[in-house]
Amino acid sequence: MYPNLYYFFKDIFGVEWQGLKIINSFGFFVALAFIAAAWALTAELKRKQGLGLFTFTEQKIKVGAPAPISELIINFILGFFLGYKILGSFFMPNVFNDPQQYIFSSQGNWLIGILLGLFFAGLKWYEANKQKLATPEERTIRIWPHDRVGDMVVYAAIFGFSGAKLFDILEAPASFIESIQAVKAGRQDAVSLLFSGLTFYGGLIVATIAIIFYARKHKIGIIHLADAIAPAMMLAYAVGRIGCQVSGDGDWGIVNSAFISDTNGQSIVATTEQYAATLQTHHGYLVSKFGSLAQVPHYAVQPFLGLPNWFFAYTYPHNVVGDGVQFAGCSGQYCAYLPMPVFPTPFYEMMTCGVLFLVLWMYRSKLKFPGQMAGLYLIFNGTERFLIEKIRVNAKYNFGSFGITQAEIISFILIICGVILFTQAKKFKKVI
Repeated sequence: MYPNLYYFFKDIFGVEWQGLKIINSFGFFVALAFIAAAWALTAELKRKQGLGLFTFTEQKIKVGAPAPISELIINFILGFFLGYKILGSFFMPNVFNDPQQYIFSSQGNWLIGILLGLFFAGLKWYEANKQKLATPEERTIRIWPHDRVGDMVVYAAIFGFSGAKLFDILEAPASFIESIQAVKAGRQDAVSLLFSGLTFYGGLIVATIAIIFYARKHKIGIIHLADAIAPAMMLAYAVGRIGCQVSGDGDWGIVNSAFISDTNGQSIVATTEQYAATLQTHHGYLVSKFGSLAQVPHYAVQPFLGLPNWFFAYTYPHNVVGDGVQFAGCSGQYCAYLPMPVFPTPFYEMMTCGVLFLVLWMYRSKLKFPGQMAGLYLIFNGTERFLIEKIRVNAKYNFGSFGITQAEIISFILIICGVILFTQAKKFKKVI
């Protein structure tokens, strides 16, 4: 596992660049996911623009004026933060022992922060001064939907994160309350409380609402925008799941009872008796997580087709959340591995959604009616998630003896909505 990029470069290239400890692997791939989505969305919006499905809006701007004081201040603040926190970290002792704590602390290098802030502000002033006119003038420019991709990505990030956290609280309120109590008792930091336990569907729903309002405000055809966003969303989800798998963020499957873990954190095929004995060996850990050994969720799948053991059962060694039991002789952060191997569901979703993205991308110009691509995305997304929930660990809403997860409910609704949208898309033909 690679909790941050330091461990990746150390393992692959044999170098130990301490500064890379600041870049969390999960966050790195989330950033890549947004970049990939922006690329796919921009390309599709331009293609649809060429087909006459989008129009522009006009906006008046002033050119030839000096850089506003507000922009100089914003650039200074941005440069100051990068210098104070990021570059400054290379000149401070013991920062990389706990990078996360440092990032969210008040520590930093004032001199480098001020110098980089002045540099950023100076660049902004220089750029504006090059275009300065004797008499500033007002011009009207055309803005197409693809010019607004940056804004839409920011909206999706902010509202997506908020929705992901909100739905996680609604899914497991007791767990959230326990985490708050752990923060108050000093057993958990507030940062990990904020960024742990994010629910994808919560982010998808809230971000979708925000983008709809944004599109209406800027007169962008919602149904065509939905079609353009569909492949981008599938690609972003696939890339984001790489971060879950690589970092070991706790978003994994249930136990595969056909395997056990050895002391090196490797998955090995086991008999029923060996599995039962391993349950007893790690009784304390498993009871603390699931309440009792009888409640440990599991399903047995033997390896096949010559695929490696980790494909069916993975221990997530050195995972970023520190879940599991400790490696012998390991000290510091990231020393845990799962004593009972689990299905690597992020890897399954990464592969599945990567293939589904290719399908959507290949058929994006072949569907006849607006709305069909969005409908197909909802069907694909909902089906994939509904199936993967069968081997994932998630809180369930219990109705008597029947239990169902929040994601199963939402994914089922998405499938129904997708089928309706795909089959009734002809009615949206004239919608812009």
